[in-house]
Amino acid sequence: MNDKLSRASSPESGVTSLNGQTSPIWHSEAGFAEPSRLERVDDTLRADEALRKMRNGIGLLWCGDFHNARQLLQALGRRLDRKKKPGRDGRTLSLKERFHQYRLQQSQRARLLGLLLIRIEPDNTIALRRAPAWQAALAQVYGQAHAPMLVSLRELLGVVGAFEWRRKGVAIAGCDWRIHPHYGVFSPSRSEYLTLIRQAPLPDGCQRAFDIGTGTGVLSILLADKGVAHIIATDSSARAVACAQENVERLGLQSQITIEQKDFFPEGKADLLVCNPPWLPGKVSSSLDAAVYDPEEQMLNGFLREASQHLAPGGQIWLIMSDLAQLLGLREADAIHQRFAASGLRVVADYCARPVHGRAYDSSDPLHEARAQETTHLWCLVPTDTEN
Repeated sequence: MNDKLSRASSPESGVTSLNGQTSPIWHSEAGFAEPSRLERVDDTLRADEALRKMRNGIGLLWCGDFHNARQLLQALGRRLDRKKKPGRDGRTLSLKERFHQYRLQQSQRARLLGLLLIRIEPDNTIALRRAPAWQAALAQVYGQAHAPMLVSLRELLGVVGAFEWRRKGVAIAGCDWRIHPHYGVFSPSRSEYLTLIRQAPLPDGCQRAFDIGTGTGVLSILLADKGVAHIIATDSSARAVACAQENVERLGLQSQITIEQKDFFPEGKADLLVCNPPWLPGKVSSSLDAAVYDPEEQMLNGFLREASQHLAPGGQIWLIMSDLAQLLGLREADAIHQRFAASGLRVVADYCARPVHGRAYDSSDPLHEARAQETTHLWCLVPTDTEN
């Protein structure tokens, strides 16, 4: 059965019309556009036929057994992950070309797989055979009550996976506490940059710090562990602010750490300014890309441009970044140091860490050559006119 979906501009815009009957609204956390056509499908649909329909832009509303929908999604993923030739002309691609090809393929893969759809009822139940009771997980992202919604099965599984990370927490190396990330907030799963923060000595007399783009709040909590008396953490994302606040309260650090929703700096000055911006320059193709890609390096440039205005005398600016962008050819080798000079800053210390995450040792990764050479830096900066 083929149906026509009218467009809804946002998840809050009400119900759409599906063959003249009340139907769920379209919802995509990644910001993907809704399909122009919708087809009801069930367990009789084969993976090859499903993929053909998806390539034609048809959204597949699943009406069969829930577990069979998961199996279909896995089968579709396997078909899309089949090895492709490195280049149409047979030549070896550069790392930069491989990166852009890889990102395009991942984006196309996500959009296609996102067309296998599940209806979520207003109370976050799923009215399918053998559907799990995931109301608690879905309520964390979609709210306790809402209009009936169509969401991709792929997103749904991501929401539930994130709920488990939030419930169990992420262990932080060398610490006796955990961070509980929310869905859509970058999880501190890589330990290199956290270890650098733990090991770098604070500037003399450091009592006040600003943590810009705090995310889960993990850097602020590490600074509190190091003895900083007062930390103000900011983030432009309401979801990140809620996540950081929850982590701070869970650890009883409200007297040391204040969370504010701001694009960059809070009012006043601090002895230490810390920022861990997205490490790769590039367009954000979905709302979930924002933790990885910095469009036109707006966050990096904004932080460096404004930092000196918020730095107390004798203080330091800590910038945490990987050199992966340089290795991939996305940024010139000396571009970061040129940014420092243009912002009136100089380096007084550079703490480095090599990668320990699994992808650095996965030779099947198309970007393995760059990942294996990656170095994460914690640059300690001061204004150029500072004597020490």
